[in-house]
Amino acid sequence: MSAKLKSVVLSTFKMNGLSLRSEATKYLVDILTPVNEVDRAEWIDKIVEAIQKQPLSSSLIDKTILESAVEECNDGGEEDNEKAFVVVDAFTLPRFNYNVERKKFLSDSSAPILHAGADAKSTLFRDRYTILHQRTSRHSLFTPPVPGSSTGTQTKKFQLKPVEFLLGSTAKLGEIIVLGMITQLKEGKYFLEDPTGAVQLDLSKAQFHSGLFTENCFVLAEGWYEDQVFHINAFGFPPPEPAETTRSYFGNLNFFGGPSDTCAKASSKLLSIEQENEDAMFVFVSEIWLDVVEVREKLNTLLLGYSEMPPTCFVFCGNYTSKPYGKLHVKTLKDSFQVLADMINQFPSLLENSRFIFIPGPQDPGPGNILPRPAIPDCVTEEFRRRVPNAMFTTNPCRIQYCTQEIVIFREDIVMKMCRNCIRFPEDSTEIPNHFVKTVISQAHLCPLPLHVSPIYWAFDNAMRVYPLPDLIVFADKYDPFTIKSVNCNCTNTGSFSKGGFSFKVYYPQSREIEDSKIDMD
Repeated sequence: MSAKLKSVVLSTFKMNGLSLRSEATKYLVDILTPVNEVDRAEWIDKIVEAIQKQPLSSSLIDKTILESAVEECNDGGEEDNEKAFVVVDAFTLPRFNYNVERKKFLSDSSAPILHAGADAKSTLFRDRYTILHQRTSRHSLFTPPVPGSSTGTQTKKFQLKPVEFLLGSTAKLGEIIVLGMITQLKEGKYFLEDPTGAVQLDLSKAQFHSGLFTENCFVLAEGWYEDQVFHINAFGFPPPEPAETTRSYFGNLNFFGGPSDTCAKASSKLLSIEQENEDAMFVFVSEIWLDVVEVREKLNTLLLGYSEMPPTCFVFCGNYTSKPYGKLHVKTLKDSFQVLADMINQFPSLLENSRFIFIPGPQDPGPGNILPRPAIPDCVTEEFRRRVPNAMFTTNPCRIQYCTQEIVIFREDIVMKMCRNCIRFPEDSTEIPNHFVKTVISQAHLCPLPLHVSPIYWAFDNAMRVYPLPDLIVFADKYDPFTIKSVNCNCTNTGSFSKGGFSFKVYYPQSREIEDSKIDMD
């Protein structure tokens, strides 16, 4: 009996790319022997799944790892840290590295340094490339045909080639597709770069698909190679991937951040809370100039309107003043927040039932325009937080996990910045929002611009990634408001409250609907 059970255990682990030490095998056989035969296979699968969630350094599993997996399964998968509302700041996100040999993401426990060494810069681009390469390689256009399948029903398949494949060839190569990053290594000359090398590009006949193509973004380049020049016929972005597909490959790893080791999507408890709470509502308002009387009046109207049915959360984004006040900036901002605290305290229902999240803007006090941006300093917000206990000042970008839903908020005037830095501006300027959303979704990154245009802390580039795709991305940009759904991910731009006619956005998690809202001008 035990020999048969041992054989089943070892074969199941082997099918999942794992092997057991002898003491671990004996331990598992001993605890599974009392379990009836019908439930045994299910328990083995649960244990394997629990092991795969752990940051493994080897495929050889010892007894210690097995014991912790069994303990997790005995807890029924329920965690005390399953919270319905979590705000995750950009500097505390979990870090994962993709292992090419094992085809899975492994946890990186090393502590990032804010001002990291030069190797962190190359790692930043290499990690972006690796994520997009593994995603693209799995796409139906790039997977090899199934042996024995009918050739008549197959769509045309393509094969990704590295740059070194081109550099190593002396003959002319036609119909080549390469995934790489657009760079300008020499003045006025563009190159395509990947971890294996860089090749000069000829863009004179290139057709650009939809999107905003800037330096440092990753593209699928199709063309022919001759005389050390890659002549481009067409540029396109790597195909995006729905979050459900990503999780089907990598399980319930929590890429998003928060107190739990597993993704909130896997929690039936959180799902039931989400379904029961039909009135949940998020209000997103960007660029609130608290030093302008008219803006304060309109904000007071907004709070008054929601006082009878308090939202789950107000998300306010900077800038919180209409202009930098130099040495008086901090004092002006403190005074402005006191006025806001007075306004909120007029509505006890909001004070008790709603949360207030504050995200800094480019002109708010901080250590310069480098992303991710830390929260507004405590010395400015201390008195406000005392008077509004449900207020939280967080980073830019920041993430909110509401039950099973994942929301990313990014306050940056990035749309026009990307347009200004395009290699070739799209012909139809009315479609800019669609081009912009496609770029962000395809790049799996909030800010795919050159680092000299939009600096990023090299070691914290993971805070800018959107992979797997969240349920909602909120761009708090001064560009005109828009809402676009792409690959099951809602993308919305709030526009400027102070300069855009007092417009804002409202999100209803249960229906996943986004409502355009506006306070009428008197």
